[in-house]
Amino acid sequence: QVQLVESGGGSVQPGGSLRLSCAASSYAYTMGWYRQAPGKQRELVATITNDGITNYAQSVKDRFTVSRDNSKNTVYLQMNNLKPEDTAVYYCNAQKWMTDYWGQGTQVTVSS
Repeated sequence: QVQLVESGGGSVQPGGSLRLSCAASSYAYTMGWYRQAPGKQRELVATITNDGITNYAQSVKDRFTVSRDNSKNTVYLQMNNLKPEDTAVYYCNAQKWMTDYWGQGTQVTVSS
């Protein structure tokens, strides 16, 4: 079992920045972030492996950066130049022994 606790969501104007954090209760090889906008399916935002290999959705490349602190079992998502279409509930994800674990979700709203 892996428990995930997220923090850092909120409201911001277009062009602004936010940083999300997610602390896991134990080690997971791959950690990352997904998001779900109203009326849409959950989609990948970014993931990072224990070795530092990253994977990004095309829509966030060059604006978002995923990172992790293995000593704290924590993953971060730095979001810059936010756009209204980034508005969604962001979910932390951890993959361990072929099982997906999810955080409770944190709301990110980008609006003027």
